[in-house]
Amino acid sequence: MAAPSFDMACDDISAFQETLRIMRKIDDNIVHSLNTTIPTASFAEKDKATDQCKDLYSQLLQSYEKREKAIKNCVDLKSKHVQSLKDKRTQDNDNFELLKDLRKAQTQFRLMQNELNIEEVLKDRSLKVFYERCRFYYKPSDLKI
Repeated sequence: MAAPSFDMACDDISAFQETLRIMRKIDDNIVHSLNTTIPTASFAEKDKATDQCKDLYSQLLQSYEKREKAIKNCVDLKSKHVQSLKDKRTQDNDNFELLKDLRKAQTQFRLMQNELNIEEVLKDRSLKVFYERCRFYYKPSDLKI
């Protein structure tokens, strides 16, 4: 269940959040994925469960890396845009349209930054669920729970 490839729409906050929602499907469905791929202990074939846990962990890491990179890219772009508007604002202090654009850009910037916090929460939750189900079959050395 690899995350699909998406181009982030950094200018449109609604499209940005919708793309993230789609990219986060793997986290939303982790319990279902684990329940359907990892059998209960009494029916588990250790080798099969180990391979499935390794595969799922790899998919999770790829998804986290792709999302974090996309979010940080948009945060950087929006940060530069905000700074540009601030510079223009210092030159033209009486321009209310510019002030309105600056406030809108700052709001979008904060919303995008907030997505990094949401990523951390989702990552922690998913990795805890992963660990609970896969700990007997596969323990990644870099997993800190």
